Formats: sequence, structure tokens, C-alpha cells
Amino acid sequence: MKYGIIAGNGRFPILALQTARRAGDEVVAIGIREEASPEIEALASSCYWVSLGELSRLIDICHKEHVTQIMMCGQVKHAKIFSSIVPDWRLVKLLAALDTKNTDALINAVAKVLADEGITLADSTLLLKDLLAPEGVLTRRKPASDEERDIVYGRKIAAALSMHDVGQSVAVAERACVAVEAMEGTDAMLRRAASLVEGKPMRLIKGSRRRGHLLFDVPVVGPQTIDVMRETGTTALAMDAGRTLLLDRDELLARADAARDGSLRHACSRCRHNAVARQYKENAEARFRTCASLNPSSP
Repeated sequence: MKYGIIAGNGRFPILALQTARRAGDEVVAIGIREEASPEIEALASSCYWVSLGELSRLIDICHKEHVTQIMMCGQVKHAKIFSSIVPDWRLVKLLAALDTKNTDALINAVAKVLADEGITLADSTLLLKDLLAPEGVLTRRKPASDEERDIVYGRKIAAALSMHDVGQSVAVAERACVAVEAMEGTDAMLRRAASLVEGKPMRLIKGSRRRGHLLFDVPVVGPQTIDVMRETGTTALAMDAGRTLLLDRDELLARADAARDGSLRHACSRCRHNAVARQYKENAEARFRTCASLNPSSP
């Protein structure tokens, strides 16, 4: 099978290309010059580089390589919409027709242009289904009752935000919403939230859009997420099972299960949550950190 991958930043496109190579699939990588790692060149059957503004070139590459299915793998920072990148004539026309420039509006418009050219935007997790977070316990400890209450509250906020395509993540402390993610990304949102809570423990809730597909903007969790949680005093991470990618899962869980190095360590309830908790010592005081993945159909 021959696929195309539009490669953004992070490990997502790297892992997708590695999986395709093991399966013997032919994949054409189209790297976003401002975002993607050069590592994709060695993993793809063929590799091209485009700027964020070069929609026409992307289409020309697909036609040249006879690619009719293409996946969007990896993050492209939303703030780049307002950067100095110069769009080509096709993207100028597309942007001028948009009422709003949020993710849904922009990518749905791109998908329509691609479809008009005989190119289907495919499920971005197509090659990485094994990395989607399952329901059930990932590690050892359930969230404490206060963590559980914050998770339940945060899920309601995240669900409401998802209806407006604002962001994927919410930071909660003591049943109060401290920060919501916008264009800055989850890590920056957590750091901003940490500056507001004066050392109080926070919980991070990552919600998937309540769409019927996984074509784009799929929530991703990896070892770096755990590092930022530790840095910001975030004790719990909740995410939608079956709709969140766990990148470098072995490393993530190895850090989670480490006893003293600050990684996540334990887990949440079996029926509706996946959870990971972390324990570390700071100023001779043991603290616990938890991460959870929930059924997206649950409240």
C-alpha cells in the first residue's frame, strides 16, 4: 500500500514511518520545512519538503507520486497561522473564504481542496493503532479522591471547550479551572498555569475533539509530557482512551514506574480510566503524580 504523510514536528511522524517500513508499506513523506525533523528522509520511500504556505506544491507532489491517501502526522503549531510564512495562491484563496481560522475550519477546508484533486485525507492514526491509549490500568496506583474529583470536573470543561475548537487541554486545581489551552500548546499552558497556583498541585485533562474521525489534531502524550508535569507540579493527567496516542510508550511507562526519579508511577480505575502516577522526593517529602486515560463517551 502506498501512502503519503504530511510530517509535522515531534515523534508522531517518525513512529508512523518506522511502522510503515516494518509493514513493507511504501510511504511518501512530505515534511513541513518549519516543523519536521530531517530524520524522516531516511525512513520514507521518498521525501519532499514544503513550506506551510505551499499547498499547491503539496498537491503537485501527490500527483507526481500517485498518492491518493495522505495522513497528517505530527504537530504544526497553530500560531504559525499568524506567522510571516507567505501562502501560495491556492492557500490565499482558501484562507480568504474562511469565516474563522481555527483548526477545524482550516483543515476541513484543506481536506476539501485535496478531495477535489482526488486525494483523500486519511485517519492520522492509521499506522499507529497499537499506540492509542487503551481503557484500563496502565500502572499501579489509583488517583486519590481529590485527583479524581478534579479529573471529573476538568472533563466537563474540556468537553465544553471541544465544542468550540479552542484547545485540547485544561489545567485544574482544587476543582477550579486554572488555565485552558489555546494556540500556545499544552506544555506552555501548564507552565502558565503553574505560575498562578502558588505551588498547589494541578491536574491536566487532555480531551479529544468529539468528532467522528481522527483525521487531524489527535491528542498526543509522551515522555516530554511527563517531564513538564513534574516541572509544574501537575499530579494527574486524564485523556480519552482510544483517541489519544501514547508515543514512546515503553519509555513513558518506564519513567512512570520509576520509584524516585520523578516519573509517573501508578494508575487509575480499571473500568473507565487508564492512569499513571508518579512518585518523587522533594525536600525530603514524598509526593505522588498520576496520569489517566478515560473512555471518551463517559461524562
